[in-house]
This record gives sequence, C-alpha cells and structure tokens, in this order.
Amino acid sequence: MSPIIGKSFTFQVIPRVDYGAGVADTVGEVATEFGITRALLVTDPIMRKLGVADRFQQILDKAGVAAVVFDNVEPNPKVANVEKGTQVFLDSQCNGLVAVGGGSPMDCAKAIGIVASNGGSIRDYEGLHKVKKPLPPILAIPTTAGTASEVSMWSVITDPERHYKMSIASVFQAPKVALVDPLMTVSMPPSVTAATGMDALTHAIEAYVSRFQEPIADALAEKAISLIGESLRTATVNGEDLEARDKMMLASLIAGIAFNNSGVGNAHALAMPLGGYYDVPHGVANAILLPPVMEYNLMACPKKFAKIAELMGENVVGLSLMDAARAGVEAVRKLSRDLKIPSLRDVGIKEEHIPGIAKAAYEDPARVTHLNPIEPTEQDLVNILMAAL
Repeated sequence: MSPIIGKSFTFQVIPRVDYGAGVADTVGEVATEFGITRALLVTDPIMRKLGVADRFQQILDKAGVAAVVFDNVEPNPKVANVEKGTQVFLDSQCNGLVAVGGGSPMDCAKAIGIVASNGGSIRDYEGLHKVKKPLPPILAIPTTAGTASEVSMWSVITDPERHYKMSIASVFQAPKVALVDPLMTVSMPPSVTAATGMDALTHAIEAYVSRFQEPIADALAEKAISLIGESLRTATVNGEDLEARDKMMLASLIAGIAFNNSGVGNAHALAMPLGGYYDVPHGVANAILLPPVMEYNLMACPKKFAKIAELMGENVVGLSLMDAARAGVEAVRKLSRDLKIPSLRDVGIKEEHIPGIAKAAYEDPARVTHLNPIEPTEQDLVNILMAAL
C-alpha cells in the first residue's frame, strides 16, 4: 500500500472565544468562572474618557468582582506602562486582568501579567517562550477589528531606550477568554476602522503566503480576505452598519488565528521599527506597507495572489496566471486608496530614514522576514520602503 504523502503541521488555538453582539456584557460572569475576585481593568485614556472603562467596572462590580482601572496605556505601549501597571496590580492584590481596547491595552495587560507572575522586567522575556510560570487569568474585550491580540500568544512592547519594539511569545500569555463583541467597534472613527481593517487584511494575506502556511490557517485566511474585501469599505464610511461591523470583527478574529499559526512576513518586519523609532501605529504601518510587500512577493506565489484577486471580488476569468496575480495586488492597492491610507511620507518618514528602518528590520532577532515567501536582502527592504514612501 502506497503511503499517503502530505504536509505535517501543528495548528493551535489557545483561548476560548465567546463571539456575538452583547457578549462583552458577560465579562462579570466569565471573571467569576475563572475565580477572579479582584481584577485590574487595563485600558487606555480614550476608553476611560468615553465611559467604556466605567461601564465594565460596574459590570464586574455587579458580579462581585472588584475592579481597579489602569488606563495609563499609550499607543505602542511602553516598558514604563507595563511597570506602572504591574505595580498597581500587585499593590491592589489583583488576581486577574481584564483588557478592554485595541491591541495596546491587550498587549500591555499580557505584559503586566508576565511580570506580576514571573518577576523581573518585561525586557527579560523578549523572544520565544521565556515565560516559565502561568499568568493570572486574562479576559480580553477588543474594541477594534484588526489586531487580534485577543487570540494571540504574542505581545509587543516598545523599549524607548533602544527605540525598539520587543516581541514576546508565550502560550502562558494568551487570554483565557476572548469576548469578541462586534458592537464594541461601532464607535470607531473611520480612520481607525480603515487602518485596523487593513491590519487584519495584512495578517490574513501574510499568513496565506507564509513559508509556514498550513491548510487550516489557509482556510481561515481565505475567509478573512473575502469578508474584508466585501465589508471594510462599508464599515469605514458607515460605522453604524452592523452587518459590516460584524463581518469585520469576525474577519479580524479568524485572521488572527491564522497568523498565529502560519506567521507573518515583510510588512510586519518593517512595521516594527516604524513603531519603535517613529511611533507609527502598528495598524497604520501595516496598511501602508501591504501593497508594496505584495508586489515584492508576487513572483513567489502567483497562484495564491490570483486567489486573493478572486476573494477580493475581482473578475479574473480569461486572465493568465500572472495577470490574475497582479489583479490581486491591484485589488488591495485599490482598497488602500479608497480608504485613504496615508503614505510613509504622510506619517513623517523621510527618505533619509529609510536605510535605518530597513537595517533595523533586517537585523531584528525575531526575523519574521524568514517567513516571507522570498527572504529579502537589506536592500530589498529599502526598495519596499521607498515604494511606500
């Protein structure tokens, strides 16, 4: 009997996902389910100003869970944010964390949990699997449809001393439960909807063409690309369209599960120093970089790019494989233009900055570039950045 020859792979989904309109309001019940009696509610100043933090503090209190609000989280959260949050966690004798917001509060909550349970500095845990002790339970409530930190074993913390964004990976820091509620995204302004939506698309596409691609992640990535292609424009121009918001939240979620298994590529590699050195929001950086990175990768995976064209609603009937693949790149570029995604120059990057950004991405110890369909040279990264300038 002939052996069955196929690709071996590992697929991992860590957190439980509770999905649907209104599930965020069950956070009190879920907290008690995991034995949380005193929670650090990690959020940002905008969520506090909008009353979102107070709302969840009241929900937790009603369930018998005392909640201490920590809203000192910056975009691209810093080491100092983690240190302050950890001190509040310990001083308040918390035994759980509730993260409410975009990727920044969720990543900061994870980092606080790491230091609170393992000691030392968050810098000690940079890299892969250096966290040795389990964290207090983390519940994550995303308010944007893009980062998917709620289903990720990664966190990213900026170290201003090095002008560097540290990537920290550990199964211990994945949330226990992701409470994914599309209603939480309705108040997102158009610019945030656009950038986070393109961030989700970057997750899906980079996972789809990754060297570590595998079939379950591929299926999720395809679904995410299709959902984003049909709903991101609508969600951006009409934030009250609940169907579009629902599709985008689902797309973000499943794209996150895909890239946590297959990895990401050049767009993410270059986005890291853009955030670390120039404080460009991660979603904005990915949105800017995705089209030129796709152009660079085109020759390595034309079948995948042709499929992206179809998923994005392009008619590729009668086209050659390469023309259909180019249509995939152009579909993403058109979406980016329609959403008014800025250029690198628009966010303050100058031509003289380009070599340093490329060097930092190329020398990053995390080296996600090795997952890219074509492993780039440093000059290749310079060329991609110049195309995005």
